[in-house]
Parts: sequence; structure tokens; C-alpha cells
Amino acid sequence: MSLWQLLIDGGKRLFDPDTPEEPVGSEQACAPDPNDVGFTAAVIGLSAKMAAADGRVSDAEVMMFSRIFRASPEDAAQVRRVFRIAQQTVRGYEAYARKIGKKYSARPCLLEGVLDGLFMIAGADGAVTSDEMDYLRTVAEAFGFDETTFRRIRASHLGPDRDDPYHILGVAHDAAFDDIRRAYRRLMADNHPDRLVGNGAPREFELAAHDKAAAITGAYARIRAERGLIAAN
Repeated sequence: MSLWQLLIDGGKRLFDPDTPEEPVGSEQACAPDPNDVGFTAAVIGLSAKMAAADGRVSDAEVMMFSRIFRASPEDAAQVRRVFRIAQQTVRGYEAYARKIGKKYSARPCLLEGVLDGLFMIAGADGAVTSDEMDYLRTVAEAFGFDETTFRRIRASHLGPDRDDPYHILGVAHDAAFDDIRRAYRRLMADNHPDRLVGNGAPREFELAAHDKAAAITGAYARIRAERGLIAAN
């Protein structure tokens, strides 16, 4: 069942940050526990806050949310209703992020998928404000990601490091090529869309995974060209 399907019938009862946390199960590496409505509420709440972080919710941000979470066109009004509910009633977004960050700390690819979706919503209207970037960083920290990891994720989506292939791969500029190749292979293993879906990631994460895999592959090709290992295009 998709996160969107879980949310459709939930209404305000989902948006309760005081819901007791249940122990995480031993499910697939990139999947939330089955029917984990607390996780769903957290993701929707975080998405709504992301869209509103700059003081307004644009149509482009709502459309991106709908695209990521596979809402059909006829559900557009429902998407907007969900966003309004989240904005009005969700308390303590940072607490939500910490809650699912703690619960799913052993499944970093799931948490990174959530952060990928938030980056896509942030950039949907063509600009990312400092308030939005601060929020993304706060969520990343709540998920347990260090600064290097956050910079790598940011570089694969947007920001001043977007054109730096080394930041996209999360390696130093003077790293040995063997280390760069290992980083590339690890990131592709973790972020390839087929691998993510095979590991149980929600289908909603597939869109962001395709974009990220393309950025990782492009960065690796640029470094190889820069170091004379392949001809530059």
C-alpha cells in the first residue's frame, strides 16, 4: 500500500506527534514497517512544512508532492486538503523527524529517500530559500546524517555544490581514484531505483531515485574525464 493510500482516509487522526512509538521490525532495508501510519503522517507533515517553510505554499510544490506520492489528477483537491490539515494541526515537525530518524536509524536509505522528496519539493518552485535550506538541514540532522552526507545529498539536487562531482559522490578532491570508484559503486548500490524497490522502498521514492542515480553517474563520468580515464564529452 502506498503512503498516499494510507493517508487518504486518515484525516487529522494521523497528525498526532504524541502517538506512542512502536518498535521497528526487521523488514526490508529500504521499507517502512507495513501500514506504519506514524511514518506516513511524519512524511506528509514534513512535506507540508517544507512547502510552507518560505511562508507560502505554491502550486508547483503541491504538484511535486502529488507527483512524488503518486496521487492521481482527480485527487488534486484531496492533496490540497491534506496539506491544509498538516499545516494547521501538525505540531513539532522536528520531533516527527527525530522520531522516524530514531525508529528507522538502521534503514538510512529509507530516511534518505524521505529527504530526497523534501529536496524535490523545496526546488519545485524554482528557488530554495535560506529558510528552506535550514529546514532541510534540521531534518537531516534529526535523521542522523552528518554534514558530509547532507552536502552529498544536497549536491545531487541543488545548491552551490551541484556542479561539483566530488561533492555529489561525497569524496575529497584529492581522493585516490580507487576510493572514488568505491564511493560511486556504493552510492549506486544504495540508490539505484531497481535496487531500492527490490529492498522494499515505497514506489513513491522511485522518481527521486532516478534523478539521484543520474546525478551520481554523471559525477563519476566527469571525474573520470577530468583525470584522463575517459574522453570528456
